[in-house]
Amino acid sequence: MKIYQIKTKQKLPITVKQAWNFLSDPKNLSEITPDYMNFKILSGADKSIYPGQLIQYEVTPLFGITLKWVTEITHVIDKKYFVDEQRFGPYSLWHHKHFIKKIEGGVEMEDVVDYKIPFGIFGRIAHPLIVKKKLEQIFKYREEKLNQIFGKI
Repeated sequence: MKIYQIKTKQKLPITVKQAWNFLSDPKNLSEITPDYMNFKILSGADKSIYPGQLIQYEVTPLFGITLKWVTEITHVIDKKYFVDEQRFGPYSLWHHKHFIKKIEGGVEMEDVVDYKIPFGIFGRIAHPLIVKKKLEQIFKYREEKLNQIFGKI
């Protein structure tokens, strides 16, 4: 069993409260997701995040195939971090930690995603060719979009 990890860090010239308010509102996810993914929240995004919250999405990550994805917010420490875990969707495992830390001139946001791809050897072959590149592309888009919204340090 191979578990992969992607980590990103970004600095923004905003307060912890501004970062938290934006990132902890599930409705903002569509704003920082590439348009080609046709990201749509189906349910569960009517409140700010809380432990036990289930959020259902539709997403079109590859080849025009629309998938349902259900995540659960499992951990929340206000204005510090939260964790979302896939309950149903394209991965065998998806565990996404979001950290917010005050730094000089703003905040540093860190994402750590541990994930496992299904389909055994075929998934391991697809990882470097498709999946890893796609995830890096998505997180790069998020970085650029957040810089547009809030500016850069």
